Amino acid sequence: MISERVTIKNRAGLHAKPASLFVQNANKFVSDIYVSKGSTRVNAKSIMGVMILSVQKGDDVLLEVSGDDEEAAMAKLIEIIDDKFGLPDE
Repeated sequence: MISERVTIKNRAGLHAKPASLFVQNANKFVSDIYVSKGSTRVNAKSIMGVMILSVQKGDDVLLEVSGDDEEAAMAKLIEIIDDKFGLPDE
């Protein structure tokens, strides 16, 4: 298992479209993927789970990935977070 703490940089945080993009990308991998904010840990492949975290711009989240493709999964998720989900930051 690998883990990485990342800061959410886009204006909308992990809400609506960014959350959907995050979950869609997580579901491309066979590894188990979890995201945590504070003491709440959810399955990153669940849109409802990700939305319940109420992640805002500037929040730190912990990504935990475990499985055969964990390194590729972690790299992809960090890439889309760092790219602000490909959305303009108004």
